[in-house]
Amino acid sequence: MGYLEDLEKIVIINSHTQNKHGVDEVGNVMSSWLLELGFKKETFKRELIGDHLLFKSNQKEGPRILLLGHNDTVFPKGYFEGFTQDENWIYGPGVCDMKGGNVVALEALRNIFKNNGEIFNIDFLLVSDEETGSDDSKEITSELAKNYDYCFVFEAAGKDLELVTARKGVGRYIIKIEGKASHAGTSYEKGINANLEGAIKLQKYSELINLKEGSIVNVGKFEGGIGINTVSPHCEMMMEFRFDKKSEKKRIMNEVEKITNTSFVEGTKSTADGIIQRDVMEENEKQLQLVQFFETLTKSKIPLESRGGVSDANIVSSFGVTTLDGFGPYGDGDHTKKERALKSSFEQRIGMMTTILSHYQEVFFKD
Repeated sequence: MGYLEDLEKIVIINSHTQNKHGVDEVGNVMSSWLLELGFKKETFKRELIGDHLLFKSNQKEGPRILLLGHNDTVFPKGYFEGFTQDENWIYGPGVCDMKGGNVVALEALRNIFKNNGEIFNIDFLLVSDEETGSDDSKEITSELAKNYDYCFVFEAAGKDLELVTARKGVGRYIIKIEGKASHAGTSYEKGINANLEGAIKLQKYSELINLKEGSIVNVGKFEGGIGINTVSPHCEMMMEFRFDKKSEKKRIMNEVEKITNTSFVEGTKSTADGIIQRDVMEENEKQLQLVQFFETLTKSKIPLESRGGVSDANIVSSFGVTTLDGFGPYGDGDHTKKERALKSSFEQRIGMMTTILSHYQEVFFKD
């Protein structure tokens, strides 16, 4: 299992998203391995974050596949570092999220190259800012997605080695409320309480939650006022909403606009500045047909799951590309100091991906 030695080489490099040097160093190591397999590298240089990297294979007529991963992790320098293992588990930053997944993809590509000497129509995109929302790489991923028939994403597998067919979409708002300051003791009636307006709005936004439909609205940060004896002249809320359906996205956005534009405390003025950070990844028939085909190829049952968290699979799937996620190893404790990955799941995932990708190479090597 020499790939575990490769995994250690990149895990011991701190690649917190804001550590450009470290993320680029991981990218350089991955580049050295992929260039040995005949890939050509396209670099999307960045000044403040790590460079995004696209590794392109030889091209022929036929289906085109995009493998998708990220080089960054969530851990700042000194917080969680190192690489250890015992009989069953590997421990370290990124072993399952998602340097472990990148190594699964790499090892499968090595197997194909070893068998054929060339690789066709399989490209590998490694971005550097997934853990902070892919705000920079999203445009690149979106533009590239249009060139592919299939996308396989190497986030961690589920506990029972599930693939991921659906992920919630996520939107974010910053709501700003203007009131009017006054002395709370001597001139209360001259003030306009932005905090009170914010408190009412918070309750109204929370009423939009519909757990049955998979919709969550969360005001995670609330700030306002300038002092205990002053009627608050301003208030700001940071809100995130997640959704399983595009219809729910539309409903929530419409209702947020209505609530924001309504002044429950006379004289307040409010604005909401929002984005859809990643659109919903909804399970679809093309995915399910593809999974059934993979079950035939691998001669095994492939369990499926939906996840509340998001990944770059959301981005690619929103362009109609048939996308499956969760091709990485199984692990848990991700985003914590207890992150670990199950050794046996690497073998399963590498075997699965080798079988799948080999199928798409057969047409190029027929006599």
